[in-house]
Amino acid sequence: MTSTSAPHEHERPRFTFGENWRSFLERLDDKRVAEAERSLQQLLGTQSLAGKRLLDIGSGSGLFSLAAHNLGADVVSIDYDRDSVGCTQALKQRFAGDAVNWQIEQGSVLDQARIESLGTFDIVYSWGVLHHTGQMDRAIEIAANATKPGGQLCLAIYNDQGGASRRWLKIKQTYNRLPKRLRPLWVLAIASWYECKFALARIARLQNPSPLKDWRAKREDRGMSAWHDWVDWVGGLPFEVAKPERIIVPLRQRGFVLNELKTVSNGWGCNEYVFERQPTNK
Repeated sequence: MTSTSAPHEHERPRFTFGENWRSFLERLDDKRVAEAERSLQQLLGTQSLAGKRLLDIGSGSGLFSLAAHNLGADVVSIDYDRDSVGCTQALKQRFAGDAVNWQIEQGSVLDQARIESLGTFDIVYSWGVLHHTGQMDRAIEIAANATKPGGQLCLAIYNDQGGASRRWLKIKQTYNRLPKRLRPLWVLAIASWYECKFALARIARLQNPSPLKDWRAKREDRGMSAWHDWVDWVGGLPFEVAKPERIIVPLRQRGFVLNELKTVSNGWGCNEYVFERQPTNK
């Protein structure tokens, strides 16, 4: 689908996120769903989302839309990628049947009119997504506008590592140039290289070098899969990065207060933000 506010979006090199999520769904079980629910409860500081409207921008597999639905929210899931929309629909059918309080749409966050037509939300959740739009700052602005006064805006955005981020861009561009049959080998090569570096770092700290503990923690933290995250990290285009101040300062100017911040310091991965939109003064 072509965004009316970004007519050339389809022309950019773009990773097929939905294919990766379809593979992830084959491993999805009740335990992963429960872990996603716990992750969302911890992030939002509440046990129940009953009476809340939640917009999941870039729903991907649909796992966190499902978690929000299970916690009682009225959910709207939206994703640009057709396969991701299909994954979310399949997940809903599998776990929530014909639930009327879970709406799934295909569309771009850059389509401002489309997002505005959905109304405003108590929670806008976009986890590791807006840096893949090709217009990250604009995407954050539109997501912020969809947040009700008093509502929460939850974002995870790739950290800016300077030269290391530029090297990651080249890794991602190489993945997307390769024939499809060779891409898993590229992921395996990059993942193996970095996992070896991580193992050596753990040895230097007199820790067990095995990555199994980290992989298990990833599953227990958000119900995710180490392999599918590696595919995302190695292949995900478009790709933008930001230091925390690039995210925090513009949102503060728009009336948002930062309630939670979890950074990766100078490392790789996503910085995580939970903002609250302040009520406007009458």
